[in-house]
Amino acid sequence: MSIQISAPVDQVWEKLSDLATHSEWMSDATTILFDGDQRRGVGVAMTVPTRVGPLRIVDTMEVDEWVEKERIGVKHTGRIGGWGRFELFGDQHGSILVRKEQLHFPWYMGGPVIEWFARPILRRIFRANLVSFGRWVESGLEPGG
Repeated sequence: MSIQISAPVDQVWEKLSDLATHSEWMSDATTILFDGDQRRGVGVAMTVPTRVGPLRIVDTMEVDEWVEKERIGVKHTGRIGGWGRFELFGDQHGSILVRKEQLHFPWYMGGPVIEWFARPILRRIFRANLVSFGRWVESGLEPGG
């Protein structure tokens, strides 16, 4: 999924690459807890308490891809595995931010059956998060402001 943001790539990247603020615009991320001092680049490890409705899970992930002003990729290393990626492109109207996510639920959580049911719910949440991020960038305010 993608959104158009009326801001230049440099401005969008400045906000997107500040991983500590992601819980401010991601409704499902309660907070971001870093495992160590690193906050940017490949190797950043994070623990993210996550909630989707009444469900709670601790998502662990590691940044495995970081291309300045272009892309941030993570691999999910906890109970729910998979990968996620933000890709950033400039265009005549500002920027396009793309989010790609592939999650895999373990068999004891229902595996592919739960994935099938979760897909539209997570898609709605991820889309709303992108819209929230875009509004935040375009407002020029601090997260939550």
